[in-house]
Amino acid sequence: MATQTAMPLPRGRPRGFDTEAAVERAMGVFWSRGYHGTALPDLLRATKLSRGSLYAAFGGKHALFLRALDRYIADALARIDAELGPQHGPVDGLRAFLAGYVDRTSGANGRRGCLLVATAMELAGHDADVEARIRSFFKATQAKLAGAFSRAKAAGELASGVEPTSAARILVCFVEGLRVTGKTGPARTTSQATADALLDRFIR
Repeated sequence: MATQTAMPLPRGRPRGFDTEAAVERAMGVFWSRGYHGTALPDLLRATKLSRGSLYAAFGGKHALFLRALDRYIADALARIDAELGPQHGPVDGLRAFLAGYVDRTSGANGRRGCLLVATAMELAGHDADVEARIRSFFKATQAKLAGAFSRAKAAGELASGVEPTSAARILVCFVEGLRVTGKTGPARTTSQATADALLDRFIR
């Protein structure tokens, strides 16, 4: 009986290579340095891959960046789903959504900034692949928020004249603005008070 031989690993590729762990480590580098500020040696050190293995696994810096951005977006959307989930009423879900952004834009978290916002400022308008992902994220976030506002409206919890889609668009603009101002280290209490004041304009 013929015996099967193991396929050789690509040269320089660690045994037990974990693709998702490498993407997460690369995401951290891009998040800290930006796309253009990240050099290939930075990625090789972070992922612990050789140049050949990185290209074999991901196809190069740009493709790895897109994988990292996809991972960041997927994590963000999953978090939003949890915040707006059925365990909360619609208004409580919206408060949880805003509280999450207040947390992520306060202190050290805030000063780190947002990979998505930084990428939009650096690459949107110049990179069609990146722009499509960012546009899709904002559209998906707005749709999730509009759904929460619609449920609040059906429950009689929205103020008169509030339109769910417009309210959702305003919240998207607000939280992404928080991401930017978070770089300047605003007090958590100030950000939370502003978030509360905005949401209170939409509800009864």
